[in-house]
Amino acid sequence: MPDINVVIGIAAVAGVVGVAIGYLARRLLAASAVKNAEGYAERLMADARTKQKEIVLEGKDEVLQLRRAAEEEARERRTDLQRQERLLLDRAESLDRKTETIDRREESLDTRFNELDAERVAIAEARERQLAALERTSGLTASEARAALIGEIVGEAEAEASHRVREIERSAREEGDERARRILTTVMQRIAADHTSEASVTVVHLPSEDMKGRIIGREGRNIRALEQATGVDLIIDDTPEAVVLSGFDPVRREIARLALTKLMADGRIHPGRIEEIVAKCRQELETVMRQAGEQAAYDAGVPGLHAELIRLLGRLKYRTSYGQNVLNHCVETARLAGVLAAEIGADIAESKKGGLLHDIGKAVDHEVDGPHAAIGADIAIRYGINAVVANCIAAHHQEVEQESVEATVVQIADAISASRPGARGEALDNYIKRLDDLQQIALSFPGVERCYAIQAGREVRILVHPESMDDAASTRLARDVVRKIEEQLKYPGQIKVTVIRETRAVDYAR
Repeated sequence: MPDINVVIGIAAVAGVVGVAIGYLARRLLAASAVKNAEGYAERLMADARTKQKEIVLEGKDEVLQLRRAAEEEARERRTDLQRQERLLLDRAESLDRKTETIDRREESLDTRFNELDAERVAIAEARERQLAALERTSGLTASEARAALIGEIVGEAEAEASHRVREIERSAREEGDERARRILTTVMQRIAADHTSEASVTVVHLPSEDMKGRIIGREGRNIRALEQATGVDLIIDDTPEAVVLSGFDPVRREIARLALTKLMADGRIHPGRIEEIVAKCRQELETVMRQAGEQAAYDAGVPGLHAELIRLLGRLKYRTSYGQNVLNHCVETARLAGVLAAEIGADIAESKKGGLLHDIGKAVDHEVDGPHAAIGADIAIRYGINAVVANCIAAHHQEVEQESVEATVVQIADAISASRPGARGEALDNYIKRLDDLQQIALSFPGVERCYAIQAGREVRILVHPESMDDAASTRLARDVVRKIEEQLKYPGQIKVTVIRETRAVDYAR
């Protein structure tokens, strides 16, 4: 066995050698790491120097660009300043020229003023010489001549002023008349109502001719019973399938018509049944008339009337005057009075109430003696109507004195409703024919170009050829048309004839 000491020695030598080798190896590794670090550092430094150069170059480029932009902006500003300097110089030169011109004009004006002063002095001297010559010629001093002239001028001024005053007064009257006509025309055009034709008979159509015999009855007892119950005459003639009811009282005729219609529908016609049906129809008609009175008061805008006044108003539904339904006429008069009162500043409510009740007396005038206006006023006062409205009723035919402007308004509204064309029993065909006749009369004259009937037939406007007649001929034409209308036509109220002669000058700019 080898010696243990030798082994230990070899092991120690081997350990020392291993330590030396490990030391050398670490030194080599450390040296290699240092070299690698130095190379990396050199590479970093090189990259940094490269980037530094690039940044410096970019900065220089940016500086160059900024410098060029600044130089370009400075160049533009210098150009703009130079242009403005030129403009200012031009303006200064222009102002200098204008100043020179103004100076020359001022010199010229000064010269002219001097000349005018000299002329003014010469004129004053000439005026003094003329005044002296006039004084020598007239034998009057300047003061006396001035006083005489002033007196003459004052006289002329007073005469002219008096003439002007007369002209103003005449113009005011004409304007007042024109305004009144305009107000009345406006009121008339704004209000319209339906009208019925006056009649004293009512025709009842029968289902067959056999019904006539049943109405007459055995020995005429049915017809006598019907006439006695209604107070209306039944006329059975040769008119096929018709019976005529004749009577002056429209309410009685309406009761007879309703009763006869119900009897024919029922089929039982005998005296007892006739009396029963007539009594029922009388009650029904009272209800109808009351409702008609209430509707009329509502339509006219007159609330709060007494029930008896409402009933009497309803009776006017079956009353006509010159072909005009009296209830419709009262409603229309109330509306006209309200509009007219509003136009002139009168009491609208009082005017409407007076217009609605102005013919209330006609509901009982066949039962009471006296004019219907006075009867109506007494009835109105009896049922709580005030004195102003009662005077409107009593004075609408000027039988008593009018005590208020509302009474005048009611009278005018009544006249408008009663007399305007188409109001009283004028059929539509006749009304249109009369308007056409008005136009034909105007067209029959030579020189007339066109004509129009307006204002519900109250006015005819005629357009003439301006080259065929002068102003004097136009005046003669209006007078001739008026004369021919008066000779050939019948009409209510008056008709205004207006001749229009117009000359127009037309040219075109091309």
